[in-house]
Amino acid sequence: MVQVRVVGVALDSGAQHLILLKPIVEGPGPGRILPIWIGPQEATSIVIAVEGAEAPRPLAHDLMKTLLEAVDASVVRVDVTKIEEGTFYAEISLRTRQGLRILDSRPSDALALAARVDAPIWVADEVLDEAGIVEEIDETPNEEAKVAEFKRFLDEVDPDDFQG
Repeated sequence: MVQVRVVGVALDSGAQHLILLKPIVEGPGPGRILPIWIGPQEATSIVIAVEGAEAPRPLAHDLMKTLLEAVDASVVRVDVTKIEEGTFYAEISLRTRQGLRILDSRPSDALALAARVDAPIWVADEVLDEAGIVEEIDETPNEEAKVAEFKRFLDEVDPDDFQG
């Protein structure tokens, strides 16, 4: 199993939503990203949770979180366990008064819940090997990198450097 984090929600060329998962720790070489196609409602729910926003009314995954809290249960972890004929499968591991319970789940629901309760997300090695794609490396610095570089320059510059 490989621990991953949600790096974003995107649209593919067919305007289908997908969630992008990236390993937290990767070995040498190019990184990988795991795209999982999800529905638009689940995409909205995940984006809201990842950004720390609140919907005007509770969404289904907010209700799931509230129900778990009400029965004194907690999400231990979420696992994307397998892929069969293009369909991903997931499990939610819960800590309950009766002990550990593992629930079958759609990955989109499991990920939306994990984002709300800050539970770790894991992907089976076989799933990442089969469905992971090589991350494209952008050699051009992004805006944040440019700003950080400029701030370093300002911290190190001496006004005497500009004396003629």
